[in-house]
Amino acid sequence: MDRTAGDVCMAPVLSIRGLTKTYKGGLQALKEINLDIQKGEIFALLGPNGAGKTTLINAVCGIVVPSTGTITAAGFDTGKDYREARTRIGLVPQEMHIDMFETVWDVVSFSRGLFGLPPNPDYIDKILKDLSLLDKKKSKLMALSGGMKRRVLIAKALAHEPEILFLDEPTAGVDVELRRDMWNLVRQLRANGCTIILTTHYIEEAEEMADRVGVIRKGELVVVEEKAALMKKLGKKQVVFNLADPLKTIPAELGDWQLALKDSGNDLEYTFDTHAERTGVPSLIKRMGELGITFKDLSTSSSSLEDIFVSLVHDTKKEEAKA
Repeated sequence: MDRTAGDVCMAPVLSIRGLTKTYKGGLQALKEINLDIQKGEIFALLGPNGAGKTTLINAVCGIVVPSTGTITAAGFDTGKDYREARTRIGLVPQEMHIDMFETVWDVVSFSRGLFGLPPNPDYIDKILKDLSLLDKKKSKLMALSGGMKRRVLIAKALAHEPEILFLDEPTAGVDVELRRDMWNLVRQLRANGCTIILTTHYIEEAEEMADRVGVIRKGELVVVEEKAALMKKLGKKQVVFNLADPLKTIPAELGDWQLALKDSGNDLEYTFDTHAERTGVPSLIKRMGELGITFKDLSTSSSSLEDIFVSLVHDTKKEEAKA
């Protein structure tokens, strides 16, 4: 198969423009999606159930026909040059649609043949070895654990040497150890030049691996940002004062600060914007002293990506309610 055309394409490796999807019943699953993914990037797509994550992936992979818009994968239009584009994309779906009576080797090798590539036993062996499946290659899928079956899905998606790999909830239902093994595998794939787009319900997965994060809600991309920049831009910081004497209520004199009582009044939590000109912490401590509120200890923490995600979705809900 001639892959030279893909080699000369310019970044981004995946470009989505004006993509929408409305089903016959009137449900608009995707609303004007515009997104560029760079070669070698790990991009995490986050969103609640029904947000449109899987529809977006299926549109790129040709499983769902978009209502409008264009998608270019590795330099090929997925509509006009479907076959060429599809050969450059690997997909690990949420659901398993594979013959449980086949062996691991047969399933992975057959997938490679579907894309018109010649047999390459050494390459298949390498994939299976990287996924800790080599000793299971003669085993039938029905004899494997759930985690092992998920690894087979990844091997199947990698069999035709794709440049872009979609992982749709890749670690759903697997144990923590296997999840971390897969994180290491994803990093290894990226190191080999593969571009990874993953959807996940595990926020720590995105926080651990992603270069950029996109949040989708009701078919619309709410934000697309570099992970570090997103956390810097939207992150909050908390100072928790462990009080010498518990409070039943927060005094009105402290109403200028965003405070909350925790641990039955033993802790006073102050949340502030890390990028504000003034944090308000020194003035808060001074005012607490004036009111005779003393503390034994204090601790600080910063918002996680999960906090930011919840905040983004919550803010979107409030905007919709106002409208």
